[in-house]
Amino acid sequence: MRRPKITVVGAGNVGATTAHWCASLELGDIYLLDIPAAGDMPKGKALDLKQSSPIMGFDSNIVGTADYADTADSDVIVVTAGIPRKPGMSRDDLLATNAKIISSVAENIKATSPNAIVIVVSNPLDAMVQQMKKVTGFPASRVVGQAGVLDTARYRTFIAMELGCSVEDVSALLMGGHGDTMVPMPSCTSVGGIPISRLMEKEKLDPIVDRARNGGAEIVGLLGDSSAYYAPAAACAQMVEAIVKDKKRVIPCAAYCDTEYGVGGYYVGVPVILGDGGVEKVIEIDLEEQEALDFQKSVDAVKKLVADMEGVLVGS
Repeated sequence: MRRPKITVVGAGNVGATTAHWCASLELGDIYLLDIPAAGDMPKGKALDLKQSSPIMGFDSNIVGTADYADTADSDVIVVTAGIPRKPGMSRDDLLATNAKIISSVAENIKATSPNAIVIVVSNPLDAMVQQMKKVTGFPASRVVGQAGVLDTARYRTFIAMELGCSVEDVSALLMGGHGDTMVPMPSCTSVGGIPISRLMEKEKLDPIVDRARNGGAEIVGLLGDSSAYYAPAAACAQMVEAIVKDKKRVIPCAAYCDTEYGVGGYYVGVPVILGDGGVEKVIEIDLEEQEALDFQKSVDAVKKLVADMEGVLVGS
């Protein structure tokens, strides 16, 4: 029986750690790809990871490469390629640079793995996943962004820390764009089935919501010269698992919404059913008045981000 073929584009911290999680979970054969300028780095990381398998007891084939031909006919492709924002770089610079990188990756994916399901991780996430869909021309169900899984994990972690309970018992949902306009949903947050409103005063929950919104920036500030990668990679692995094992997981992802929630053709964070068809369904729920207002504000921010990206691409 053929094992799933999983490609990770970008062998930096997030990409290599995603490969690690996917291999250790034995989700399939892993191909870790980076640009030729990276030299033998992806081969070195793949070999190092493969040599850990006898110790940790997993059996996945792991290949490092700079050639998309090696990744042909991948079932799932996780895209982590792109650059982080650097001192002196404007938001438009980041948008333009990463949009060009994503466009190049998308063209290669389209040529070599036309039936793949693509998970985009690169930032600014909501614009990059939109560009991936546009360039590949893939159905919306087969292009999805990883954001909500990570953001929800941060939210759940902070709630568990405050309550002194297990994170496994915290169930939560966030919606909207990936950034400071994301919308944690207290009405969809519970601990062991108990609504969060019965366990925590609003005055305690509000700072947790803000901390979740700024979770990535907090880690960048602590690390100094890097950004988060353990949790983002774990989030990628959960999405890959849901797809290759057809688990039909109900999780928040950056999914294409047209009539759903009245978004009008953009990628935003919403709860979906994720299985071997990719995004098999966008789940629409009734939002409370303030949640609806916050969600619309977040959607408007995503629309502006996409418009800015298209503007800098045209002007470049």
